[in-house]
Amino acid sequence: MANIRFTNDHEWIRVEGDTAVIGITDYAQQQLGDVVFVELPEVGRALERGKDAAVVESVKAASEVYAPIDGQVIEINTLLLDQPATVNSDPQGAGWFFKVKLGDTAQLEALLDETAYNNMIQELG
Repeated sequence: MANIRFTNDHEWIRVEGDTAVIGITDYAQQQLGDVVFVELPEVGRALERGKDAAVVESVKAASEVYAPIDGQVIEINTLLLDQPATVNSDPQGAGWFFKVKLGDTAQLEALLDETAYNNMIQELG
């Protein structure tokens, strides 16, 4: 999937036209364990690349979700508010966290492609 990129912090971003859909990777949800709560950003919030955007809590720990790019939140996945375990069952599908209006598309070039991300997680063991 050429339109998906990844961060070193285990977020994924899928570009759909001028919108980016963002969530956490399968590897991240496996490390967290059973997700019990997700705190999403407010629609309209301006996000800055590398800064806190959301929080995901599991039975093991709470973890920050960072914005992989700059952008304004245009939609959140309200399904996760009632069914946070969707992050475990479908992290890169129905378990997406939020959508942003793409700002600087050049920021996408700094992210990992699927091969580079898979190589990184293999090195993590």
